[in-house]
Amino acid sequence: MRFPRREERLSPCQVSRSIIAGILGFAFAGIFAEPVIDKAIAYESGRDDILAALNKAAGRVVAADGPEIFSRTIQSTIGIATGIIAFSAAMGALVAVSYLVLHGRFSVRPRNLAWMIAGLGFLGVYLVAVRKYRANPPAIGHTFTITTRGQLYLAMVACSLILLGLAVYLARRLAPRFGWTGAVVLSAVAFLVVYGVLIGLLPSLGNLPANVAASDQFGYARAATETPQPIVNFLSTPLTVNGKVIAPGQIVYPGFDPDVLWKFRWYSVINQALIWLTVALVFGALLERFLGVPPRRREPEEESAPEPVPAVSGQP
Repeated sequence: MRFPRREERLSPCQVSRSIIAGILGFAFAGIFAEPVIDKAIAYESGRDDILAALNKAAGRVVAADGPEIFSRTIQSTIGIATGIIAFSAAMGALVAVSYLVLHGRFSVRPRNLAWMIAGLGFLGVYLVAVRKYRANPPAIGHTFTITTRGQLYLAMVACSLILLGLAVYLARRLAPRFGWTGAVVLSAVAFLVVYGVLIGLLPSLGNLPANVAASDQFGYARAATETPQPIVNFLSTPLTVNGKVIAPGQIVYPGFDPDVLWKFRWYSVINQALIWLTVALVFGALLERFLGVPPRRREPEEESAPEPVPAVSGQP
């Protein structure tokens, strides 16, 4: 089914309306995620103090803290609002451009095509990529691996989008032979196989060379991830920290709270889903209004012939 097309362009107003998703995402993050981030920052502050005291007691070099470019107040208000709204606007533009490329290639309602593009965007840009490199609060992640972690995540996003695009292409090629249900199942299986190989080949954050090299430092015990482990005195001699003797093998500071980590990751998934869902709904509605697609109406039911009235006994 083909719908009439007006100009092959989308008004800037329609794309800019995606900031609605950013505003909703900012509101959600402010209510749910920010308290969790505050707990993570408090943990990080206490951890840094303990690490500095341990290194000083052991006669090791203590790295100086870097300057605070933006205050916590700026980060939790203007900073996060700017980031989320800019991300939402960019993803709205991505959906709009993708729609222009794909419009006319699928016999579906424009609104439904916009929804499918947004759904694939949510999967490729976030959900599939985050399975390998998960979202973490500020307390998780070493400063000397920021560049490497960013490169790995972007590579994972690019591979996810490419694999999803190839899966859609494969489903279209297989549909004439196996039907849409069979084609979708086969392409999904192929996607999962290749995706499983990909996440197996990409390195885990704990095995990055920089983290392996730092394993002989306080607070950087080897692990599969960069989630902070309990800080212990791994030296063979006791240390005196703030007048307290720390025996070899004694835990000085606990590891990162798994409940805080779980909540942050869960809220991140919900926030992303909210942003992409809003982009899909708003863009789809404005798109059909712009293209002049009439709302779908139910077909009038055929009038059935009146049932014959049974004859009453004793009457003609």
